Amino acid sequence: MSNGSSVNEFLLLAFADTQELQLLHFLLFLGIYLAALLGNGLIITAVACDHHLHTPMYFFLLNLSLLDLGTISTTVPKSMANSLWDARAISYSGCAAQVFFFFFFISAEFYLLTVMAYDRFIAICKPLHYGTLMGSRACVRMAAAVWASGFLNALLHTANTFSIPLCQGNRVDQFFCEIPQILKLSCSDSYQREVGLIAFSASVIFGCFIFIVLSYVQIFTAVLRIPSEQGRNKAFSTCIPHLAVVSLFVSTIIFAYLKPPSISSPAMDLVVTVLYAVVPPTLNPLIYSMRNKELKDALRRVISWTFSSSGNIAFFLHK
Repeated sequence: MSNGSSVNEFLLLAFADTQELQLLHFLLFLGIYLAALLGNGLIITAVACDHHLHTPMYFFLLNLSLLDLGTISTTVPKSMANSLWDARAISYSGCAAQVFFFFFFISAEFYLLTVMAYDRFIAICKPLHYGTLMGSRACVRMAAAVWASGFLNALLHTANTFSIPLCQGNRVDQFFCEIPQILKLSCSDSYQREVGLIAFSASVIFGCFIFIVLSYVQIFTAVLRIPSEQGRNKAFSTCIPHLAVVSLFVSTIIFAYLKPPSISSPAMDLVVTVLYAVVPPTLNPLIYSMRNKELKDALRRVISWTFSSSGNIAFFLHK
């Protein structure tokens, strides 16, 4: 990708001025990152290894965990390394790679959340057609479309952003390379094309969000008609976590990308970005497993199998 300006590296936002506070930031992000790795890793292992979870809902949940791992691994490790080594720099190509992968995982995740809403809609509102509409081949095609759409979206935005000449310095007011912050460094009105692209992407996201909301209106209407309380609780337990994840994700990302510059400040930008880039990948495993008995049981089996396997290995080594 050609550099449209004389910038060879960018300076990322430093979380603190003193070494003690930078170490605190490192430890905080390390805890969050390890929690995300553990939670998503357990879900991926449980869904892959437990045949009870080989259903469309859990297949999409596995894909969500993969995307969450990708999102948090794109941004947090570099920020941790910078805090640990008291550095701020990221190379031009490293910044472009961060923008690409972050946009790839974030946009693919939202498309996947839309597909997951469709899956719940079919399961609850059209249960007799579920086997036909959500067969294994259809699910694989939907997942492939999600990943491919995310890839194309990221490629388009990254190529467009880094073709814009930059003449406002190289200081990025964020802990990773984020498109709105890079656009602030562009010359005069040369960023208008990318703003147009972001507005188009936002309208697609909004369209997906409307689809999700309408799906859930029909889902809740159907659930309230279920005569047994146990049936209603089971239906709600698979829907409410998904709706909570979608609400947090959409509200923060739209605010981050479309808020007017007049209310923008480094502190607010940082909080909003952490809310949509760091919090969901860490909380999603917890949200999805909290009220889901099947997933809880599978996770328990994975954990007990892990401990029993490590105990057996220790026993053989001791012998």
